[in-house]
Amino acid sequence: MTVPAVPKPAAKPADSGLTDDLYDLPKQLHDVSETVYHWFRTDSMNALVAFGTGFGLFAIFYVLRWLLARLLGTEEKVTSWRGFARRLLDQTSAFFMAALAARIVIRFITPPEAVAGVITVIFTIALVFQAAVWARALILAMVERKGAEDDEDAQALASAMGIITILVNVVVWTLAIILVLDNLGINVTALVAGLGVGGIAIGLAAQGIFSDLFAALSILFDRPFRAGDTISFGTVTGTVEAIGLKTTRIRALSGEQVVVSNKNLLDMQISNLRRIEARRVVMTLNLALDTPAAKLALVPDMAEAAVKGRPHCRFERAHITRVTLDACEVEIVFHTDVADYVVFMDARQGVTLALIKELAAQGIDLAERLPTPS
Repeated sequence: MTVPAVPKPAAKPADSGLTDDLYDLPKQLHDVSETVYHWFRTDSMNALVAFGTGFGLFAIFYVLRWLLARLLGTEEKVTSWRGFARRLLDQTSAFFMAALAARIVIRFITPPEAVAGVITVIFTIALVFQAAVWARALILAMVERKGAEDDEDAQALASAMGIITILVNVVVWTLAIILVLDNLGINVTALVAGLGVGGIAIGLAAQGIFSDLFAALSILFDRPFRAGDTISFGTVTGTVEAIGLKTTRIRALSGEQVVVSNKNLLDMQISNLRRIEARRVVMTLNLALDTPAAKLALVPDMAEAAVKGRPHCRFERAHITRVTLDACEVEIVFHTDVADYVVFMDARQGVTLALIKELAAQGIDLAERLPTPS
């Protein structure tokens, strides 16, 4: 007689690690529930004290957060320490405060081992995620504070904050999830390796985009120039109109708009003409060869008087530098203490006219230009 085969129980999935933990999760929850039930039946006094103390601590934490938030106020910007502290308080979750209260309670009231283990795991998860929230708030607050140092960069910072927030979220929450999984006893080596390979692939694929993005962040935070500055690079001189995430737009002196990628722009030598604190003017006078030496000796004093008679000008020196077959060359050097280019040109023109007038009064002629040989 043939004996019917007895059906085998359903096999547990062969995967290990996270799959096994998920497969056992309902059983673990059932075991913990039964442990709590038996704890209340066999040691109800300690159980009630533990739960009551936990709720009391949670209420204290909640009230303290509310009071501190009231003291810090809501008008402060995140760039101040009060505004930053208020942001951290606002982002402190009730789940973390409850987990912290439970963790403190089991330090003084010993619950069953299974309950203590569950509370420890929950507290670890809450702590890691709360730390991630605080780290994210800290990084973004530092970015906002750096950008808020100058109102002219506010628009550029606003356009950059979206991508900065995405990058910060990806990094912070990826690290938080890895830390949680590692604390739960799950092998994260393969996960970290996969993220590394994926990150390298994405980085290589979007290398140009990321290069321009980080160059834009360098411009915003290092500030080699700002919107409204007049800069010179390569063969272009113009005024910066906008700093974007990929390109910078510059209005050239000749009128056209020049669009250059941020990376290429930073790779070149840039002269920021707006940050000139003073301008140095070097002028050369070519005097006639037949000018008497006594009159030539008067020219440096005449140059000094012409410079000192102009506003925003500081005289440095005036010397006869050389005598050529065509003229006696006199070099005059002075400074303007105003960086404005119009003031610079007005000073140069004023000093030149004053010198020509004084030279004519003293009977000193300028050198004649010799005809160019044919």
